[in-house]
Order: sequence, then C-alpha cells, then structure tokens
Amino acid sequence: MPSIRPPVSRRPGWRALRPRGAGSAFAAVALTAVLAVTATACGPTEDDANPNPGVSAGGQGGRDISLPDLDERLKELGIDLDKWKNGEWKDWNRDDWLREAGDFVNPIIEDLWKPERMGEAEEPQKTVPEDVSGDQGVTDPEPQPVQAKGVETPYHENAAPVGKVFFDGPKGSMVCSATVVKDPANPGKSNLVWTAGHCVHAGKDGGWYRNIAFVPSFNDNGVPDSQLKNTPREELMPYGVYWANWASTSKQWISEGSATGGNGAPYDYAVLHVKPEKGSGGKSLEETVGAALPVDFNAPAVNSIESMGAWGYPAAPPYDGAKMFSCVDKPGRLSLSSSQPTMYRIGCTMTGGSSGGGWFANGSDGKPALVSNTSIGPVTATWLAGPHLGPEAKGMFDEVSRKFAGE
Repeated sequence: MPSIRPPVSRRPGWRALRPRGAGSAFAAVALTAVLAVTATACGPTEDDANPNPGVSAGGQGGRDISLPDLDERLKELGIDLDKWKNGEWKDWNRDDWLREAGDFVNPIIEDLWKPERMGEAEEPQKTVPEDVSGDQGVTDPEPQPVQAKGVETPYHENAAPVGKVFFDGPKGSMVCSATVVKDPANPGKSNLVWTAGHCVHAGKDGGWYRNIAFVPSFNDNGVPDSQLKNTPREELMPYGVYWANWASTSKQWISEGSATGGNGAPYDYAVLHVKPEKGSGGKSLEETVGAALPVDFNAPAVNSIESMGAWGYPAAPPYDGAKMFSCVDKPGRLSLSSSQPTMYRIGCTMTGGSSGGGWFANGSDGKPALVSNTSIGPVTATWLAGPHLGPEAKGMFDEVSRKFAGE
C-alpha cells in the first residue's frame, strides 16, 4: 500500500505475501497489549453511542463561545456559514482553497458522515518508485513483506485508540487512519488525534481538506464490507463522530508534499484537535474511548528497536477498508534524499487507507508510545515507511496542545 493522498485512477495489482518469522509474532502480542483498553477505560455505552444533540458548528470551545468565534473567523475568510453547510464547501476553486496554517476551518455539518457516505470514501494514494536505491548510503536493505493480520474484535477492547479519518477533497470523499494520543496540557483528558499530513492537507498543490472527522473503533465488530449498510450505527461508530476543530501539519508538508515520489514524506504528519458531533456529556475523547498513546519525539535509534507495529484500516485491494489490520516488524532505515531526515521502514502488505495510522514501539523511556505514522510505500504493497518524529513534529504538536490547554 502505502498510500496517501487523493485518489488516483491507476490501481496496481496488490499481492499477498508471506509474513516474517516467529519473532514478529511475539512482538505483535506485546504491542497489541499496549493498545488494549486499561482498567480505567470505559466501553461504549448507549449514552456514548447516541449522545444528545449539541453544538452544530465547529469552534474553539463550548457552545456559548464557539459559535460567535467561528462565525467571525468564517466572515474574515469570506465564508457564509449557512451557505457553507448547504453545499458551498464543495467549491474547490483554487483561489478559495484555504492553504496556510491559520486558514483551517472545519464547521460541523451534522449527519454529513452517514454510513453510506463513509462507505463511498476512497483511500488516498501516495506511493514512491519501486527503485529507491538513490539513498546516499543511509537506506537499509528492503525488508521482506510482512502479511498484515486482522486485529481482534471488538476493536474498542483491543485497539481502543485507533480509528478512521474521513475527509473531502476536490476528487471526492477520502479516508485515512489515525490514533488518539495523550495531551500533555490536558492529562487524562486528551482530544488530540495523530495522523498523516496528507490526510489533512493537499501539500504544495492545494490546501486544507474539508469536513475532516475521526471515528474511533470504526466497525467495532469487524463485519465484512458487504454488511456495513445493515450494521447498527452503535456498532459502526460506537463512540460517535468527532470533528476536527483544529488541524496542524508541518510547514515542509505544506510546501513540498505531493501525491507521488515521496516528496515531503519525512515531514508527513499531522495532529487534530477534535470535538464530538453530538455532545459527549462533558467527557474528553480519551475518557470516552478509555485509552490514548503518548507521542515520543526522541525515539531510540532504529538499530536499537527490536519491533515496531503499524495499525490501520487498509482500503485498496485486496482490502476494502472495513476492518482493522496491523503489521509488526523490526524497522530499518529509508532515505529518499540526503538533505532530509531518514524515515522508518517495515515490511507490511497494508494498502491505501492505512495512511496516517500510528506506529508503536517502546519509546526513549522504555514504555510503549506512538513513534511514527504510515506515510508512503511502493505500488507493490510490500513495505511501509513513516517519518521520524523530531523537533519539527514536537513543535507542531506542542503548539496545538498549548492552544487548547485547559479545554
């Protein structure tokens, strides 16, 4: 797979390949335990699945202050909220496609993301050439493919922080994967979600995507794609839909990111601050799903990491985006340019749609943490690569955390 970005018309023939040895299987058990809900977690309840209707527009805080702030911000950008919610968001005129970091707006449009519409969302595609030998001496041998394995259901018990991101672009609805992460400014009450930059912004050829929403534990019981339309909403979206009321990605992705060739990939990461579409009873996303992963911006060197796992919802053939999968492997290094940071690379057969999904390993303190996210891979779907999260990523993350401190 490795995908990332707006859909493309050409779809390669994906092939299933054999997994690596028993060491990876052992590591998979350990990493899976990390994602399981802890004793303090709470599973989905009827109230969580069907919350009372609440605020109907995005903003910076609660109902009383968010609507005026949002209206004012939209007016500054020449956007009429009512017209926007009634379909004006579908206008992707280049001159009106908001591009800079401060331009992000994402008003909630209630019930826009219905199950049928979610099912129509395409995986974004971001691939690199099969030959990446121009590595300047810092690329390790290509890993053997690791066959992605289905995550045990229900997902809210076995991979609580993982979910899907839905969003709209000029070519239609798209889907990525994402992870609930801890917020240092709001301990135990995080509303932050980590994903890939190409899942929120089009890079050098465009601007911010629209109608960005996160669904934790999507399709909780892992029913086949053919049955999704008949699946009860509380099983398809056990915690409801969370809309991004803020998104941030790297300046490098905005200036360099592209759909193919790997441009911007070493900086292909993003963080969302989200709020529920329909009330949450005052609980944060972390409290609602019962788990969140810390982000490690100073992970150990590749050669000292025994295993690293990637989680996500692959959607390009032979997968269909309905179920969650994971790959675990010992990481290697991948360099696309001597002037940019080296990336992590693991063997994995996941395809498009898993983009943005979290990569987990023991961090610098020896404890499990999110250390990367799926960014790119070859059309042969034999490996995935993700950025090393350094100072630039930490600065982006800390800025969003401070922005919503105490909320």
